[in-house]
Amino acid sequence: MKLIKRSIILLFIFTVIYGLSYAWRALPIISGYGAKILCSCTFVAGRDAENVIAIELGRSPLSVGTYTINYTDSSASGNVFGLASKKAIFRKGLGCTLINEIAEEELRAQPYHLASSPALNPDTIPWPMGNLLPDSLPAGINYDQLNQVVSEAFEEPGPNQLRRTRAILVLYDGQIVAEKYGEGFDQRSRLIGWSMTKSITNALVGILIKEGKLELHQPAPVPIWKDDERSNITLNNLLHASSGLKWEENYGGPSGATNMLFKKKDMGLYAASFPLQHEPESTFYYSSGTTNLISWIIRKTVGDDNYYSFPSEKLFHKLGMYSIVLEPDAGGTFVGSSYSFATARDWARFGLLYYNKGKWNGEEILPASWIAYSTTPAPAAPLGEYGAQFWLNAGAPDDASRRIYPDVPADLYWADGFEGQNVFILPSKKLVVVKLSLSHGDYLDDNVFLSKIIETLP
Repeated sequence: MKLIKRSIILLFIFTVIYGLSYAWRALPIISGYGAKILCSCTFVAGRDAENVIAIELGRSPLSVGTYTINYTDSSASGNVFGLASKKAIFRKGLGCTLINEIAEEELRAQPYHLASSPALNPDTIPWPMGNLLPDSLPAGINYDQLNQVVSEAFEEPGPNQLRRTRAILVLYDGQIVAEKYGEGFDQRSRLIGWSMTKSITNALVGILIKEGKLELHQPAPVPIWKDDERSNITLNNLLHASSGLKWEENYGGPSGATNMLFKKKDMGLYAASFPLQHEPESTFYYSSGTTNLISWIIRKTVGDDNYYSFPSEKLFHKLGMYSIVLEPDAGGTFVGSSYSFATARDWARFGLLYYNKGKWNGEEILPASWIAYSTTPAPAAPLGEYGAQFWLNAGAPDDASRRIYPDVPADLYWADGFEGQNVFILPSKKLVVVKLSLSHGDYLDDNVFLSKIIETLP
């Protein structure tokens, strides 16, 4: 009997200790997520803070936190029952950054030089460089049916099924043929891309490779790997999510991914600190850590004097993408895995660049060979479902049942983000489709959605 009582007491003590330990690790993730999202959605996206708290942060477990906005110093804060306080600050042009492993004064004092945006009115400039649309639409499309498909994507399937579509834009042969926004959003609304940012990181790498400043198949330039087994990891391995580094991409609690995003100052270096678990290119494992390491490599390659202007000068401004904001970690490196905001039209411009095989207004922004590389299945991806920071439908071109979207042609590829962010690129159907949402529960069935759009085409 005594043994049973002692066992129960020990089990109770172990449970309490584990619970406290888990809370110690988990609560900063909740408060950090809340502070960062509230800051970005308020100061970058220009939304009402109370609406953000109610909608973005109103579900469990985020709802246990308390979140406040401070317009005086352009910041947002979060805590859970008064514990694990986190703060994110806004800096014009850089968006919001969580204060992690650095003093707020030091973070605010970090120097950065952004590219100057030209003085122009996009509403007077024809699409795609501007927002002025032609008077006529492409012939042969069933527009009534297309608009019905788009409208249905905004419908909620049930009271507890939160699809929350915020923007859909359909390009056919480069022209906008359908565009719709949810309540409170319009063509000027910046919306988060989450992991679609990985595909932007792909483009920045492609530019540097084109310029001869990075080598795809050489060891990645990471100094801390120089004298150990990780020295064989190449940039190609990182882009293929096949580095072999130990990692846990789990957002349900404390993990490598959540610790990186909500606790760490230098996210790329944190990811680089993990040991090798598998031979490079032998195992596919989707990893925001390796993408942030790529982002760190981009920064070291470009140099800090030009780093913050580099994406705009070499990519965004050339495409007319003037709304996009890339947000850095507390160490000053863009969070290339996750943190970007842009309008639906700017996301469409990005997709159109890839649809055009890297060319824009006669200029080769990215080589066609880079687009081909990016959309070729990574050797370790089990179904060929991943290329280089893009998802692919091409793993089984002759077996539709083994595609992610069986009713959509095999040449589909896309940028993909948390909660239903997508830029779909389908060259064989002359399509680019942007979908931005805040989905939980019953996500839109993208296989059905895309196949229905295809049915409306000539």
